[in-house]
Parts: sequence; C-alpha cells; structure tokens
Amino acid sequence: MKYIDEYRDRDTVQALAQEIRKISTLRVKLMEVCGGHTMSIQKFGLPALLPETVELISGPGCPVCVTSRSYIDKAVAFSRQKDVIITTYGDLIRVPGSESSLEKEHAAGAQIRVVYSVMDALQIAREHPAKKVVFLGIGFETTAPGSAVAILQAYKEKLSNFFLFSAHKVMPPAMAALIDKGVKINGYIGPGHVSTITGKGIYEDIPKRFGLGVVISGFEPVDLMQSILMLVRQIETGHPRVEIQYKRVVKPEGNVKAQKMLEEVFEPRDDWWRGLGVLKKSGLKIREKYAAFDAEVNISSEGMVALREPKGCICGEVLKGLKKPEDCRLFAKACTPRDPVGSCMVSSEGACQAYFLYNRS
Repeated sequence: MKYIDEYRDRDTVQALAQEIRKISTLRVKLMEVCGGHTMSIQKFGLPALLPETVELISGPGCPVCVTSRSYIDKAVAFSRQKDVIITTYGDLIRVPGSESSLEKEHAAGAQIRVVYSVMDALQIAREHPAKKVVFLGIGFETTAPGSAVAILQAYKEKLSNFFLFSAHKVMPPAMAALIDKGVKINGYIGPGHVSTITGKGIYEDIPKRFGLGVVISGFEPVDLMQSILMLVRQIETGHPRVEIQYKRVVKPEGNVKAQKMLEEVFEPRDDWWRGLGVLKKSGLKIREKYAAFDAEVNISSEGMVALREPKGCICGEVLKGLKKPEDCRLFAKACTPRDPVGSCMVSSEGACQAYFLYNRS
C-alpha cells in the first residue's frame, strides 16, 4: 500500500471489522492517546463498525487540551509588553486564558504572529533585533525536536532575542497515570507521530507494569481498524505487548538523531496536565546551558491574572476517558468551535471538536 485511497478502501475496512467481530468475546475499552486519531475515528465513523464488546475512548492526546490556563495567561502577559513579538501555531490563538486569549490581545494591538514552523520564528527574530521574539513551544515528542533545533541554531548564531516558552510534554507518564488513577483501559492505540521520533521502546513499561498492550497506529481508517484488531487479538490471547501497525513510518528505534537533540536541549521536569494534575518527569525544561533562550527565565510575566478554570467545563474528565463530550451540559450550546469555553473544543485535535463536527445526534 502506497496511496491514501488504499488506506481508505471500504472493502478492506469492512473485512477488518468483520474479523474484529469474529474474534472479540471480551468487553474492552481501548484508548487512543493522539488527537489525530480521535479526529479520524469520529470523521470516518469507526465506532459504528465495531461490535458492542469494543468501546473506543479518547485520552490526553491533544497537547493544547492538556496544557494549563496558566500557560496561556503567561503568554498573554508576555504579549502585552511592547518589545515582545509572540509567534505561535494557529491552534493556540483562540484558546481561552483566565481573562483573555491571544486572539483578543492581537485584536487589541499585541504583536502576535501565526507561524508554520519554529524556523519562521527564528527568521522573525533575525529581522527584528530590537524585539524579543517568543515562540510558544507546545506539543509532545512530535514537535519538541523542532524546538530543540531552533534553540541549537539560535545558540550557534548567538541570536540573543529569540526565546522559547516550553510547554512540551512526553506521553508515557500520562499513559501510566491514567491506569494508576483507576481509569478502566484494556489497551492503548499508540500515537503514530510521537512514535516516529521515540520508537516503540518508550511504551515497553505499559505491558510490563500493567499488562496492557500498545499498538502504534497510523491515521487512516484501515490503519485504525487494523490496530484495533491487533489489540483485540492481544487481549483475547492474553499476550499484551507493544506492536507497530504504522510500519511505513515508525521504526522500532525511532529517529535517533532527533532523540539526541532533545536530550541535548531539554531535561525532564514535573508538569501539570489537565485532568491528571502534576505528573513527575512528564514535561521538558530547557537545560541550564541554553537558559538564555528560556522565556520563563528571561521575560517577566508580571500582570498575569490568577488561574481560573471555566465553570461547567468537563474537559479534564473527557481527557481521562471518564466522560464523553456530549456528557457536558455546555457541549454544542454555550461551547462550540466558533465560541469555545474549554480547550477540548478549541483544538483541531480536541475530542469535543471532533464530536461536534462528526458525532452529534
């Protein structure tokens, strides 16, 4: 298979669904921990193809969704300084802070620019040497290497006005925390893009400690249905392990060069996740060697408001797989993609937006 059409082939999807129904006897809950998977699952209506024994639940796979409001509040505080230019990916612009958002600050005159790459932010720093250019580094192991490359390049160029505001996180601590907190999960659909960087080794502790399998999946219907089949087969035979379905992209060892860059620039730190609280060694902090490029160290967030989570929003429960978006009384009423209350509705990888777009009754 080389082309997208093959991974969306109706007959192949139906054959995989039939095989799942044939072998599935135990009631199981399988959690996807990638927002891209959540969107694909809902977009292609995959739950309707599965037997009643198999339930899919969304997890903390959306980096925008799990990031605290205090991060947005600090970014807003940075943006209010006349000598600061904020650079960010587009999905952060509309995320609500405690009293404002980057979108509102931009409308009020703040210098906020949407970029397609952290390298765009570096170029803006070169072009505006009198400004402090802050890149909002958000995401898991997928996007963190890009931030590492930018810092290494800024270090090489002695670019003194480029700064990273890191909200980068790593996935395994969250996967373990969900089980430790008693969330009922029988297997994980592992994130494809993250695993392209990390390889399969970061998940080996899940079957060893918890007896749960992980299947690293691609994003098309055939990918996801095959991954579900692989997990169901593991469960039915009692042999949980880490497998790679997404073999056309993910190698067992991952991207070793990217891993070395991450190790060079970042060190682990405890970090807060929406719905899960503070998890040990789940975040990435800029090392002391590169502290000159750390926005938290070098730029004041004076004027930042006190943290306030939105009333009625159950995004945290959705991220733990304990609730579904339609369980929220705000869903599709007070909270929509056009006027979001919580981050799960803002992001294109958020479960609430996925359900709003593709799974409303």
